[in-house]
Amino acid sequence: MISLTLYTTLGCHLCAQLEGLLAALANQPVALQRIEISDCPELLARYGELIPVVADSQGHELIRSFEVERLSAWLRQRGWLSEHALTRLMQPDEAPPKGRYVRNGRRFLGE
Repeated sequence: MISLTLYTTLGCHLCAQLEGLLAALANQPVALQRIEISDCPELLARYGELIPVVADSQGHELIRSFEVERLSAWLRQRGWLSEHALTRLMQPDEAPPKGRYVRNGRRFLGE
């Protein structure tokens, strides 16, 4: 099991995105210890504009870890990346969404 610390705050949609990416990309289950940065002025000053920040047990941090490329490289360095999951995640959708069309070079949904 992978044990990580997630520096987060209530309502952080990027943190939720990161959690989904970790679940999808890791080659084993992930246990997250969530640290609420708004409870501590020092953590808020340090991580306030950088979250989500994820840290391994040695304290190596990945700032703004919601980007697939950065997160997958960080996981790969530690031997925790599922290459198969990354390949599947990076493949473009085969079929465009229903109702999608292009008019005068602009994309629209519906009609």
